[in-house]
Amino acid sequence: MSEAVADRGNIPVRQGKESSGKIASPPAPPETWTPSFNPWLIAAAVMIATFMEVLDTSVANVSLPHIAGTLSASTEEATWVLTSYLVANAVILPITGWLSSFFGRKRLLITCIIIFTVSSALCGAATSMTMLIVARVLQGIGGGVLQPTAQAVLMESFPFEKRGQAMAVYAMGIIVAPIIGPTLGGWITDNYSWRWIFYINVPVGIAAVLMAMWFIENPPYLKRLKGSRIDYLGFALMTVCLATFQLVLDTGQQNDWFESRQIVLLSVVSIMSLIAFVIRELTVDDPIVDLRILTNRNFGVGTLLMTIVGGVLYSTTALLPLFLQTLLGYPALQSGMAVSPRGIGSMASMIIVGRLVGKIDSRWLMTFGFFVLALSMYMLAGVNLEIATSNIVWPSLINGFAMGFIFVPLTTVAMGTLRREQMGNAAGIYSLMRNIGGGLGISAVTTLLARGAQQHQAAMVSHLTPYDPAFQQRLQQLQGALGSSAGSMQKAYAAIYGTLLRQANLLAFVDNFRLLTFVCITCIPLVFLFKRVRGGGGSAAMH
Repeated sequence: MSEAVADRGNIPVRQGKESSGKIASPPAPPETWTPSFNPWLIAAAVMIATFMEVLDTSVANVSLPHIAGTLSASTEEATWVLTSYLVANAVILPITGWLSSFFGRKRLLITCIIIFTVSSALCGAATSMTMLIVARVLQGIGGGVLQPTAQAVLMESFPFEKRGQAMAVYAMGIIVAPIIGPTLGGWITDNYSWRWIFYINVPVGIAAVLMAMWFIENPPYLKRLKGSRIDYLGFALMTVCLATFQLVLDTGQQNDWFESRQIVLLSVVSIMSLIAFVIRELTVDDPIVDLRILTNRNFGVGTLLMTIVGGVLYSTTALLPLFLQTLLGYPALQSGMAVSPRGIGSMASMIIVGRLVGKIDSRWLMTFGFFVLALSMYMLAGVNLEIATSNIVWPSLINGFAMGFIFVPLTTVAMGTLRREQMGNAAGIYSLMRNIGGGLGISAVTTLLARGAQQHQAAMVSHLTPYDPAFQQRLQQLQGALGSSAGSMQKAYAAIYGTLLRQANLLAFVDNFRLLTFVCITCIPLVFLFKRVRGGGGSAAMH
């Protein structure tokens, strides 16, 4: 196979046919540009703020009862602390590229870090639930810009051969932060106060602002849109769509989904506004979100897979602590420690895969990642009520290790055939769909858990009859152990029914892990829909 050097930023490009699939050439750069500072300093500047923001999506989860008690609110009202942040975050994510072009990326980044930091301080100082929710909305608006901006800056700042390492650094923040969030939040709440889960953002935010001022710069190809009109209608439609959709996900299970008029109404509004938004953005001259970018094959397939990955990541993060606390009786901090090796596995794989991207076809790296992820889910599907902590630690470690082999090559290949000026818009859509996938995943497993437990309970109760020999034998054993008191029969029945409920819930957890195993396996064929990107085995060649 002959090699030639294409006139595309002096990047070696292979010529000829590839046996492993089609090859997509990265578009030629509009102009040559390299940042003034070391890319690793730029990475530190954007990732400090991004890690802080992603951490805040989950750090408050275990602190909700403490927040509700301090501010004299119900547990249901306290959940708005999470929902308000996610809604604001979802609204701002897809328009990050447009905002960067309108205000300038550096100015927007610094402003949003300041908004996030100040609103974090307001969250910690909140004297009422209303004040806390308003502060969380502001925090979500400021934080929503950070993820896609960090991703775009990293991909632009690093040279071609180091972009796999750049995405490994980004993935560490995106994957590890939600995993350690509940553990960190529980430790801070138990040892200090829930207010400090917000106050700790202040010094980190100040450091992030200073580093952004020193190291970040606007690339020359990022065209300013000062003279363009703002698509207010498109923004309004998108806000209504995402806000109502998030509310459906967050309140669906407790309202019995489509048995509730409220959920039906919110769903109709969300679907209608989505249709109107898509039509608007495809017909307006200056769309606030360029949806046409999804016609790029690699980016379209990558966005679909990232939505699924987000669902698997967040649903597992929700299921494991719930299983440990409700069925095995682990306290919040201990359950967080049991699943924390997942973060260690992720960091280890990021280091490895960052060096492999560009040397091995990224499609094979993703195939390996999805296979190992399915294996970890299959191991979790074997849990029971007598397992040791190690039976959770090892699957969690393997689960995290698999995520690195998925996230890094998936991101680089998905972005690999886009032009540099498209990256801001693409990163916003990509991050949004990961978060939406997470919301869908959590809602799905929560619903399946509740419905599955009811179904298993109904099936098992049918055996609690005088005609079932096993039931009668167990009942007599318990009566003998409890003595011949008048209430021994009732106590024996209560003990058996309590065991039945735990077993029914256990089977519902097992069903969820089996479903996630199947989802991971079905992702493997989708990997081969990607076109291979020139210049390396699937590494992103974005110039």
